[in-house]
Amino acid sequence: MNALSFIQKIKNKIKIKGNNNKILVEGSIKISKSKIVIKGDNNTLHVKDGAKINGSFFEILGDGCQIIIGKNSIIGDGCYLSAKEENITLTIGDDCMLSRNAKLMTSDVHPVFQEGKIINGAKNITLGDKVWIADDVVILKGVNIGKGSVIGIGSVLTRSVPNNSIAAGNPAKVIKENIDWDH
Repeated sequence: MNALSFIQKIKNKIKIKGNNNKILVEGSIKISKSKIVIKGDNNTLHVKDGAKINGSFFEILGDGCQIIIGKNSIIGDGCYLSAKEENITLTIGDDCMLSRNAKLMTSDVHPVFQEGKIINGAKNITLGDKVWIADDVVILKGVNIGKGSVIGIGSVLTRSVPNNSIAAGNPAKVIKENIDWDH
């Protein structure tokens, strides 16, 4: 594992506060015009070999949180990936494509209480391998998208999607199953 190169550091805005926070780079990646904010303790941004990231915003706030970007995955302009609170993970599998302005949020940001207890805690998000996320998609906490699936433009995902499916709409629903697509 490597850290970001000097050139990658100057081509991106990086702000890290807290203890034992890491940016891990596995192999060779391309990242430019992106913003990375990590605050808290023991948080990790892990980007694997062949990933391409352009003009995106990564935010990790809390303790023990992580964002993992799989091998050969592409994160397009204007994407926002956020892992917040405690021990939360946002995982993008290998060979995924996130088009422009996709938003993946593991938290509602502001707590909601009922009888003194938080009722809207953060939850993990997982995209399996070879998932295609179209423009302007929002993926909310607790959603898992199965490998080989496609999410249509402007969709809002509040529920998980099985392998090799197409989901679209607001809220998104599975509209096709047993599909495959070319990268």
